[in-house]
Amino acid sequence: MNTKQWVSAVATLAVAGGLLAGCGGGGGGKTETGGAGKEGAAKEVAGLNLSGMPIVKEPISLTFFTGKAATNGNNFEETLVWKEYAKMTNVNVKFQLVPFDNLTEKRNLALAGGDYPDAFYSARVPASDLMKYGAQGTFIKLNDLIDKYAPNFKKLLEKYPDLKKGLTMPDGNIYSFPSFYSPDFLPMLIGTPLWVKQEWLDKLGMKEPTTTEELYQYLKAVKQTDLNGNGQADEIPYAGEGINPLIEQIRGAWGFGNRGLGHKFVDVDPKTNELRFFRTDPKYKEVIEYVRKLYTEGLIDKEIFTIKTSALYAKGQKGVFGATINPNPTTQLNQTGYFGLGALKGPHGDQLYSHVKVPAVWPGAFVITDKNKHPEATVRWIDHFYGDEGATFYFMGIEGQTYRKTADGKLEFVDEITKNPNGLTMDQALAKYITWLGGSYPGYVQEKYFKGSETLPESIAVGKKAQPYAVKELWNNFNFTEEETEFRSTVGNDIQNYIGETEAKFITGSMPMSEWDKYVATVQKMGVDEYMKIYKQAYERYKNSK
Repeated sequence: MNTKQWVSAVATLAVAGGLLAGCGGGGGGKTETGGAGKEGAAKEVAGLNLSGMPIVKEPISLTFFTGKAATNGNNFEETLVWKEYAKMTNVNVKFQLVPFDNLTEKRNLALAGGDYPDAFYSARVPASDLMKYGAQGTFIKLNDLIDKYAPNFKKLLEKYPDLKKGLTMPDGNIYSFPSFYSPDFLPMLIGTPLWVKQEWLDKLGMKEPTTTEELYQYLKAVKQTDLNGNGQADEIPYAGEGINPLIEQIRGAWGFGNRGLGHKFVDVDPKTNELRFFRTDPKYKEVIEYVRKLYTEGLIDKEIFTIKTSALYAKGQKGVFGATINPNPTTQLNQTGYFGLGALKGPHGDQLYSHVKVPAVWPGAFVITDKNKHPEATVRWIDHFYGDEGATFYFMGIEGQTYRKTADGKLEFVDEITKNPNGLTMDQALAKYITWLGGSYPGYVQEKYFKGSETLPESIAVGKKAQPYAVKELWNNFNFTEEETEFRSTVGNDIQNYIGETEAKFITGSMPMSEWDKYVATVQKMGVDEYMKIYKQAYERYKNSK
């Protein structure tokens, strides 16, 4: 999320989490275990306070590894939030930063070479690594530690059983704290609605599109009309980055994607209640044919398959898009007057808003390793950011210094940040206070804390419009065994890549739709039956996880 989003939102934020980091190095002095308390109660650990601050009675040191966004400062220890939190907790964290661009490589090297830190924070550890290194003992099991030392996070697991299912690996253990979007915060889960231009609808005398046919007629009219009155045919009916966001927005109009965006190839057949590989379904062919019609009639930007974000936004700032998909045209394109569409009704009467993200967007957002001599204190340290107090502190800083409360109780950054007297951008002004910029931080995102583009009035309106038709049973990602992961990373990956490439050929017209049956047969031969067998195994584990 960029600066304009927050400025436009007049930033009423707060979310749990942070960007920390570090390679190598263990913790400070040893923590010894005292006598066990009653069953289920937190054990007494020498020097550890079980509640309140500081977390430990005597200072300890930890080293964290994290990804660093370009917008972050180069010394996290000197930012306001982390200086203050070190004082509050008696926990001194050394942040060894790794640019997101080469994060995966550096993380893999650290793990493979044994030169890893006390914890990986905002290091985007994938589920396959959670399972692999958890089984090896490199990542410690968190089940009991969460139960005893993470009251805020424990409440979330109890409130949202699917969160626990999504974090539980095939061996029954939890190895990470996630970045978690509240399932109740639909505008955040939607993220990037399909926006249309109200002014152009009005000029055309058309009402808001509520069906796929009406959307087609609107886009067609945009192409045929000089709506900006400059005498040039420069209007672009629909523009976006890549074709998949559009497909994912409209396939619900054919009833596909009914378990959310975390499952891009498999959902549930409503007729049989069985898992369905929907990308080769006969009815799904119509989804591709619809997008093909838009593309071949010139209703989709011809650069859609190659354009980069910066170029797309530069083009959009000229006010030539009739429709687009992004977080918000106000913040991304500096264009007002767009509104988001709800669930479009398809030709067979299907009406499903399927473009809803997985709530646990980064399951491996925070992982503690076996080098950590203070796991109990570390769990208490991270748990603070899953509660209201820690969330507000992490994301907003200190009241009176970085933010203030409005008359109606909302939070907003001070003018020094939003209207910096030295001409700094908001990101630049914030960098000395916080470290959430550009990160996939661990935490719990709720509307009451978070006021970015997703909480602008237009985005809230999309959420309300989509709500009656939104995915009812939203699955988090499934977790796979090492053997299953091996298949999915080879044969499974080949299947998925082939489907993406072939769909693009169908849409651009380089492959005739008469080749559909041949394409389906090829996918079948590539190993879809085994793909689905593994998916069903993972689904059964997910469904039956306690």
